[in-house]
Amino acid sequence: MVASETRDSLTELRRGVLEFCVLAILRGGESYGFDIVRELSSGELLTSEGTIYPLLSRLRRQEWVTTTWRESDAGPPRRYYRITDRGGRALDTFATDWTRFRVAVDGLLGGEVREGDADGH
Repeated sequence: MVASETRDSLTELRRGVLEFCVLAILRGGESYGFDIVRELSSGELLTSEGTIYPLLSRLRRQEWVTTTWRESDAGPPRRYYRITDRGGRALDTFATDWTRFRVAVDGLLGGEVREGDADGH
C-alpha cells in the first residue's frame, strides 16, 4: 500500500467516526466550534472549521446537540454546543458498536500468520 492509499483510508475512517468524536468532546462539557476543531486536531482526527460546522448543524437537526449564543470578549458572539440526552444515547450505542468492531479488526490485524502465508498477507 502506498502512502496516498493510507491517507485515503485514514480520511474514510475519520469521516465515519467524526460526529461521535464531537459528541464525546461535548460529553465533557459545552464548547464552541473552534475549540472542538482544536481538540480534534490535537490527535489523528485532523479536521477544519469547514468540516466541523456542517457536522454540528447536522447534529443540531438530529437533536443530538443544542446550542446557545454567548457574548465573547474576543469578538462577535459565539455559538456553544452541548450534547443532549438523545446525543448521549447515540454516543453510548456507538461506543458499544465501536468496541465490538475494534476487537474484530484488531483480531484480524494482530492474528497469527496463517499456514502457507509466511509474510502474513
